[in-house]
Amino acid sequence: MKALSLAIARGLPAWRPRLTDLRGWVVPLLMLALLETLVRTGVLPSHQMPAPSQVAQTLYLLAQSGELWRHLSASLLRVGAGFVIGVALAIVIGTWVGLSRRAEAYLEPTFQALRAIPSLAWVPLLLLWLGIDETPKIVLIALGAFFPVYLALLAGIRNIDRKLVEVGQLYGLPPLTLVRRILLPAALPSLFTGLRGALSLSWMFLVAAELIAATRGLGYLLSDGRETSRPDLVIAAILLLALLGKLSDSLLKTWENRALRWRDSYQGGEGGA
Repeated sequence: MKALSLAIARGLPAWRPRLTDLRGWVVPLLMLALLETLVRTGVLPSHQMPAPSQVAQTLYLLAQSGELWRHLSASLLRVGAGFVIGVALAIVIGTWVGLSRRAEAYLEPTFQALRAIPSLAWVPLLLLWLGIDETPKIVLIALGAFFPVYLALLAGIRNIDRKLVEVGQLYGLPPLTLVRRILLPAALPSLFTGLRGALSLSWMFLVAAELIAATRGLGYLLSDGRETSRPDLVIAAILLLALLGKLSDSLLKTWENRALRWRDSYQGGEGGA
């Protein structure tokens, strides 16, 4: 109250809740209410599309039995390990290819061909090579995380103003220092774009791995719900994937805003909706 009084006394705009932060909830809540109404009134058959209240009850029972936390922890560990490995390799190789035309000539055609392979096409080969334990799942997720970061970092480095690099070379910066002080900071906006795309693909590749060879995880829940004809279990797993994807992306977005707070870029206007 004291801060509010001081702001009014000094003619400063007083703080008020940001309604824009709540706009993102409007569409999901309306969809849930509409779906609940359609199922309860019999427009949609409940054995094909369960009501949101039934899905919530399924999640509650899974949490109460402890099964939910077992599946969540397995999927989170797999995504975390695969994402870190894929991103680390992409940063190293992307920086190398971005700095060297010779490396680009040797590696870029192969990477472009590998990038076109669908995620499910890797699964049989990884199972033959690595078995059915955790290793093929993590490798598959790492493959999904690698290419968005690699492409974004390569584009970010190649779009850096040449004058910045020439200034670093003029001051006699060694190659590693040039990368650390000039190239990576200048390519950081592109890198974060790649990181967010890689995180999204990591969750997609996780499902591809867990649908085929897993005894726990959210992908296993999807498969189990299909085999037991339980659409409430399938929808619950989909909602959990969406929620975890949104939360992880929000954390990465917060990190991006803090790391790039020096930017004075256009943030969009309030026109339209």
